[in-house]
Amino acid sequence: MRAVLTRVSSASVSIRGNVVGKIGKGFLILLGVGPEDTEKECRYLAEKALGLRIFTDEQDKMNLGLEAVKGEVLVVSQFTLYGNCRKGRRPSFTGAAGPELGNALYEKFLSICEELGYPPQHGEFGADMQVESVNDGPVTLILDTDELMDAPRRG
Repeated sequence: MRAVLTRVSSASVSIRGNVVGKIGKGFLILLGVGPEDTEKECRYLAEKALGLRIFTDEQDKMNLGLEAVKGEVLVVSQFTLYGNCRKGRRPSFTGAAGPELGNALYEKFLSICEELGYPPQHGEFGADMQVESVNDGPVTLILDTDELMDAPRRG
């Protein structure tokens, strides 16, 4: 699984002009699912992401987590995180999980976030969405379970 996590002062996701998810200070997580991903990667990524301490303390050091700043979470599915731009000018998305697995693990990620105490705002899997965010810092991190876990490296 892959995530692009941005520390935000606010973020929202809209579908057909209607805001379906909105947060203040917290994390905007764009989430991609690969074809070999399982609930193990899903749980690992959720725990890793939500446990990051990337908010600044009184000494202006990144030392505080979501709980300390009463942060919120917005999760948006993003299969394009598995886009391959090696050949030609049009990305290939064959490295992304199919819709059935992608949706199942996206929903599982949302439920794990809630289980961990951060009920997420979220978009809709497979929908055409517009995402707005005010990046704080900016601080943006890329999390990839292929690199973070002891799993063999895939594509």
